[in-house]
Amino acid sequence: QVRVLESGGGLVQTGGSLRLSCTTSGAIFSRSAMGWFRQPPTEEREFVAAIDLSGGTTYYGDSVRGRFVISRDSAKNTAYLQMNSLQPKDTANYYCAANAGSGADYETLINQRHYDTWGQGTQVTVSS
Repeated sequence: QVRVLESGGGLVQTGGSLRLSCTTSGAIFSRSAMGWFRQPPTEEREFVAAIDLSGGTTYYGDSVRGRFVISRDSAKNTAYLQMNSLQPKDTANYYCAANAGSGADYETLINQRHYDTWGQGTQVTVSS
């Protein structure tokens, strides 16, 4: 049973934009901070962005800050990752995850160990 579903990945040229979506159940979304992580080929999974339960606090990884924007829509039980000025180094499988109730501070939300529900990922490929 898929509890978190990502969509919106694809192939884009350098400088282009994509918007990823992450949909889950209302029961999960209403009690969870949401995060995006990515895993480039042959590398470890890394933190990209996170948003707290209220949507009022967001965090970004250093490599995407200023280019990516995370948001959430409670009416749709969906979190988004707007990715602008994409570069080949952004090529990766992007994962969405839900963090239910373990805190909303920076150290918690950047750590993938604090996320308890994960999607299967969506591939983003940026061509040069």
